[in-house]
Amino acid sequence: MELADEIIINAPKERVYLALNNPEILQQCIPGCEELIKHSDSELEAKVVLKVGPVKAKFSGNVQLDTSGAPDGFSLTGQGNGGAAGHAKGGADVTLTADGPDTTILRYEAKAEIGGKLAQLGSRLIQGTAKKLAAKFFKSFAEVVNEDVAA
Repeated sequence: MELADEIIINAPKERVYLALNNPEILQQCIPGCEELIKHSDSELEAKVVLKVGPVKAKFSGNVQLDTSGAPDGFSLTGQGNGGAAGHAKGGADVTLTADGPDTTILRYEAKAEIGGKLAQLGSRLIQGTAKKLAAKFFKSFAEVVNEDVAA
C-alpha cells in the first residue's frame, strides 16, 4: 500500500520540523495514540488503538528516524504488532519546503505492508482507512502548529 499527499502549514519550516520531532505534539495528533515514548533522537515507541472495519486492535511498535536530511526532510521506518489482529511495517519520506517566511509545504510518501486479520479485510478498506488516518493526523498537526504560532 502506498500513500502520498501534501499539506500547507502556516508556520516557518524550522517550527514545523521541531513539532514533527516533539513526542507530545505527535501523541496529541496521531489517531488512537495512547502512549509515545522517545527513547533517543532516532527511536520512538508507540502504543496505538485502531479500528479498521470490524477489527479493533491495540498496536505496539517501534519507529526509527533518519534525520540526516534535516530540516528539509527526514525518513522514518517502523513496525507494529496488533496481536491476533495482525501486524504492520512500513516507512515514509517527509520533505519540508518553505513557501515564504511563515508557510511550509509538507509532503510525504509512505509505504506499508500488513499481515494477519487486517490483511484479510481487503485492500480498498485498508487503503481508505489509511488515507483517513493520515488526513486526520496532518489536519490535527497543522492545527496544533498553527495554534503554537498564534500563541
